[in-house]
Amino acid sequence: MSQDIMRDRDYCHSILTEYTKSDSLLKHAYAVEACVKAYAEKFEQDINYWSCLALLHDFDYEMFPTAEEHPYKGAEILKEKGFDEDFRNTILSHADYTNIPRDTLLAKVLFACDELAGFITAVTYVRPSRSIDEVEVKSVIKKMKDKAFARAVNRDDIIKGVTELGINLEDHIQFCIDAMKKNKELLGL
Repeated sequence: MSQDIMRDRDYCHSILTEYTKSDSLLKHAYAVEACVKAYAEKFEQDINYWSCLALLHDFDYEMFPTAEEHPYKGAEILKEKGFDEDFRNTILSHADYTNIPRDTLLAKVLFACDELAGFITAVTYVRPSRSIDEVEVKSVIKKMKDKAFARAVNRDDIIKGVTELGINLEDHIQFCIDAMKKNKELLGL
């Protein structure tokens, strides 16, 4: 049973929408999912599993936004629902302060995509057309240097993510832009 729920997007989406009502947080989940799913395809991994995990990585954030609660409360909820320890630990690992090591490819990909997906969304919103079709790697990098822009996005986590994943920042940004473009209707971009 538990193996199936961790690959059932409809079920995972129902958990997401039960706990998350904010349109921006839902779109963040979809953006991270788009990027992580694209990496699953690239690395020939379990696309459904990676997709569901990315979808649920912040599902508890709206109800439990503090570092004392998120993502711990989410992990407890998922445990009660039958999600296995690997799934839960991967979600826990996306927050540095949990001290859960990112020792799998999926954990590294999730961490690398989380802040960047949010940042790309923010860059998209300041484009004249508000369309991701206009977003280029150079504009993302330029905005990363502007500390006043999208202040809540942790640039150090973006850099740490690509370092842990062992990939080039520009390539990673382009890869995520492309993944988000394929899902731009769902993301509202």
